[in-house]
Amino acid sequence: MDERRPELQIFYGISSPWAYFGARRAVAIAAENGAAVRLRPIRIIEANGGIPLRKRPDARQLYHEVELRRWRDYLGMPLNPKPKFYPCRTIEPAAQAVIAIQKAGLDAISFSFAVQRALWAEDRDIADLSTLRDIARATAGEAAARLVADPQVDDIVAEWHGNLADAERLGIFGTPTYVVGRELFWGQDRLEFVDRALKASNTTEMREEKA
Repeated sequence: MDERRPELQIFYGISSPWAYFGARRAVAIAAENGAAVRLRPIRIIEANGGIPLRKRPDARQLYHEVELRRWRDYLGMPLNPKPKFYPCRTIEPAAQAVIAIQKAGLDAISFSFAVQRALWAEDRDIADLSTLRDIARATAGEAAARLVADPQVDDIVAEWHGNLADAERLGIFGTPTYVVGRELFWGQDRLEFVDRALKASNTTEMREEKA
C-alpha cells in the first residue's frame, strides 16, 4: 500500500446491523478521499464495556429494535428487525472468511456486505459453511469460496485474534468503529466525521509534500 495514501480501518462485528447500515457508505467515503479500506472483523469486546444484545436490559433491547426500523427507513435499506438466524450460532467462520479473502487480495468488501445482507435482509444462516461458500462464490469467485473453512488455517486465526487485541488496545468497545490515523469514530452515524478526518488527512499530506 502507498504509505502516503490514507487508510480507513473498519473494526466491526459481521453480525452487527449497524455495521451493515454503514458498510457501503464507509467504502464510498473512503473511495471519495482516495483512502484504502482495511476490514478488521472482531467480536464484542466485553473487556472495554461492550455488552451483547441478549445481555442488555429489556428497555435497551426494545429501543434497539425501534432504532433499527428508523435507520432502515431513513437509509432505504432492506432489513428485518428480527431476522431468523440472529443472534448467530457463531460468527467466527464468516468473520475469518472475510480475513482470508482480504488477505488473498480478492473482493472481501463485496463478500462482507453480502454476508451482512444475507443475515439482515434475506434470512440466511451465516453460520452455515455452504451458505458462506455460495456467497463467496457469487461475490468474489471460486477462489474465495475455497477460502471459507472451519477451522481456518493458523495465520487467519492469528489475524482474527490480532484484530481483537488491537481493538482492545485502541479502546474500542462497540462496532462498527472506524479508525483514521489515531482517531476512533464509533457508529455508522459518525461517518460524516470519518469523511472530515480523511479530508483533513489528505490536506495535511498535501501541505507536507509542498513543504
